[in-house]
Amino acid sequence: MTNNNAPRVNFAAAAPKAFKALIGFDAAAREGLDPALVELIQIRSSQINGCAYCLHMHVTDARKAGEDDLRLHMVGVWREAKHYFSAKEQAALALTEAVTLIAADGVPDDVYAEAAAQFDEAELAHVLAIIFTINTWNRIAIAGAKVAGTDERR
Repeated sequence: MTNNNAPRVNFAAAAPKAFKALIGFDAAAREGLDPALVELIQIRSSQINGCAYCLHMHVTDARKAGEDDLRLHMVGVWREAKHYFSAKEQAALALTEAVTLIAADGVPDDVYAEAAAQFDEAELAHVLAIIFTINTWNRIAIAGAKVAGTDERR
């Protein structure tokens, strides 16, 4: 097992163009989306990927944004606690799981269709972009990369 606390590479310093591009992609992905929805997506992906660093950061950010603790506790079991989440949030969480676990079964047609029914095309593209970026950030953190010239990841 690897030591996720020991930085292996200073990602921001070693690949500054890639790092800046990812920061820009992340910022662009958020445009037009409810910040609470963005945090729910990032929390669910970080749970699936086992990224404690990102999970802590996004739960903290969600709380600062006014998200309810009860809902935050239910993100990991949202299917069993659907009444805490809107149809739109449920569709986003299902899509997050499918894209994050894409190697398992791809993105099922019914999951994609439900997301497409809940979001217009631009919103759906941004939801997908958020899912892509958080999965990338999770992988950077889990790989043990150091960013922004500090010992802290992302």
